[in-house]
Amino acid sequence: MKFEHLVEINNPNDLRIQPLTRLQLWRGLVLRTEQPTLFIPHLDSCTIVERAVNTISRCLDFGTLIVNDHVHYTVQNKVRFDIPEQGEIVASTLEMTIEEPQPDRLFVRFTYEDTSPEYGPEAFYNDFRRSAYREADIDTIRIIRQMAAEGRFNGPPEEDEQPA
Repeated sequence: MKFEHLVEINNPNDLRIQPLTRLQLWRGLVLRTEQPTLFIPHLDSCTIVERAVNTISRCLDFGTLIVNDHVHYTVQNKVRFDIPEQGEIVASTLEMTIEEPQPDRLFVRFTYEDTSPEYGPEAFYNDFRRSAYREADIDTIRIIRQMAAEGRFNGPPEEDEQPA
């Protein structure tokens, strides 16, 4: 199954939406990888097992389910999650890509891909999964907005946040 959708971040024509800078948005997406319990309601804990340049490996504890994954960063552009097949979990990926078609007009493209079938009995659940993914992604952006409004992502760029 492959599924992707866009979430609009900044719209200069909608004054109700507090705009985010690319850096604030990037810091929020990184926080979602480093402290996912702030974003994922049923996640008990996350342990970062290994850290390298622009990559981390994590162990996510959902109580009766443990998921290991690898996260790859393309600084201020993309976060890619690779989940290898493990137990009953099929191999899958999630990419969160910042898009800026015009200056200060930001979007995040969420792209999900896994090895589950597009047709047949298992495919019945794909619509439910797509809906759950969309709602979780919208919630992620809501949480990032809230944290940005609280000043959590302010400050000058760190050396490792410089555009690549």
